[in-house]
Amino acid sequence: MSQENILSSIKNLASTGASIAQTRLELLSVDVQIARSKFISLLIMIVSALFFLFFGLVMLALLIVIYSLESDRMLALGLLTSAFIGVGLILGLLVMQSLRNMPKLFEASIAELAKDKEDLSR
Repeated sequence: MSQENILSSIKNLASTGASIAQTRLELLSVDVQIARSKFISLLIMIVSALFFLFFGLVMLALLIVIYSLESDRMLALGLLTSAFIGVGLILGLLVMQSLRNMPKLFEASIAELAKDKEDLSR
C-alpha cells in the first residue's frame, strides 16, 4: 500500500507540474500576442506620422525658401537645415531614452514563475 501511495503522489505531482507549466505557457503566449499587436499598431502609427510630418516639413521649407528674398535664400536653407537636423537629433535621443526605460517584455510571466519556484521550494 505504501508503494501505491508513493506512485499516486508522484502521479499527482507530475499532473500538478504539467498543469503549472501549461498555465505559464498560456500566459506567456498571451503576453506575446499582446506585445505583438501593440507593437504593430504602434509601428503603423509611427510610420504614418513620420511620413506626414516629413512631407509637411518639406512643403514648409519650400514655401520659406521660395518666398524669401533672392539674397536670403541660402541663409533660409541653412537655418532650416540646421533646425531639422537639431530636431531629428533631439527626437533620436528621446527614442533611445524611451527604449532604455521600457519594461521587461514578459514581466508578469517571470513574476509568476518566480512565485511558482518559491512555492515549490517550500
